[in-house]
Amino acid sequence: MAMTIHVDIVSAEKEIYSGLVEAVFASAVMGEVGIYPRHTPMLTRLKPGEVRVLLANGNEEQFYVSGGILEVQPHVVTILADTAMRATDVDEAAALEAKADAERALKDSDAKMDAAEAQAKLAEAMAQLRSIERMRKSGKSH
Repeated sequence: MAMTIHVDIVSAEKEIYSGLVEAVFASAVMGEVGIYPRHTPMLTRLKPGEVRVLLANGNEEQFYVSGGILEVQPHVVTILADTAMRATDVDEAAALEAKADAERALKDSDAKMDAAEAQAKLAEAMAQLRSIERMRKSGKSH
């Protein structure tokens, strides 16, 4: 039997996932990280993007987080995010609309959104769309 580590993925609203996995992959501010059992303790910020967990049965589950914190302890990985959802629950139409709104705001100097906010919203929408695309490529479309 493979070694496992407990993972909790929590949003501001609720717990999204809790269980034993073989590995966790996430987009940290320093780059993509892979966490396996017995990983060195670590605390890092996450970028908006995908979190993947490799289950003991070989399957993979995908989640979208809006950024947040990843904490690694000897037997537990905790991901805290303002927004977190299963990749299958990401609304593609809403992500495309948010992307278009952010792009318009960046072009329009009279926009209600400032440039930094528009860039952040654009990055979040692009991360959601990448999660959808990766899910489709792995054959798990909604």
